[in-house]
Amino acid sequence: MDKPTSLAQLREVTQPPEVRTRANAEHWVAHLYLRDLSPYVTWVLLKTPISANGVTGLMILTGWATAAALLIPGIWGPVLALVLGQLQMLIDCCDGEVARWRKTKSPAGHFLDAVGHYTTEALIPLALGLRAAGFADNSRPIDWMWVALGAFLAIVIILNKVLNDLVRVARAMSDLPKLADAKGANAPRPGVVAKLRRMARFVPFHRIYHSVELTIIAFIAAVVGLAVGELQVSQILVAVLLPLSVFAIIGHFVAIMTSSRVRAA
Repeated sequence: MDKPTSLAQLREVTQPPEVRTRANAEHWVAHLYLRDLSPYVTWVLLKTPISANGVTGLMILTGWATAAALLIPGIWGPVLALVLGQLQMLIDCCDGEVARWRKTKSPAGHFLDAVGHYTTEALIPLALGLRAAGFADNSRPIDWMWVALGAFLAIVIILNKVLNDLVRVARAMSDLPKLADAKGANAPRPGVVAKLRRMARFVPFHRIYHSVELTIIAFIAAVVGLAVGELQVSQILVAVLLPLSVFAIIGHFVAIMTSSRVRAA
């Protein structure tokens, strides 16, 4: 397809209603403002020879840089991570828009997109563990216990993400159709779990393990650390995130098993 002649035309092709109204695949920052900015970036990208998969590669590198930024001591590392986390999500919007405009949507693109999110959301808790271990403080030895806790947090976060993929695999192997990405499609059946899920909306700690939320939390912790000590706050952060992540994955598993996602009928 030729280059777009206007932003309105670009939005019509690359942001159809089925994209803008996705309930689960679209992150809240995309709904909030990134989809308003992304056409301007996509417009520039379409003037270059970069492919949609090449844009996804940029997204992956930006995600890795987000985690690496958290290794910078003091407030500036988390500030940079906060900015890069938003930039990663902006680029994540653009790769799909480039693919839709050029009609180059492919399984490879979906695979690379998953690699980007999975690796970023594993590296960020590892970086948080290193901050809690005093990685950048040359005046004391590294406390490897905190590195191990950060690694454990990374494993739990990735396992939580894997559950969604396992649902898709299970449905495909059972010859069931793909789940609609609509509000309520993943809700548990009426009962105790459904009531607990509704209550969790008021304290949605299970949603804090995406790269965006993790960088926001890391930034807030760094601000608090300016007053009470960076190392202490970093350790408290990891110590709080880890048990909550275990509770979140248990709740996620129970919600899946009590929903229609893994039911034959």
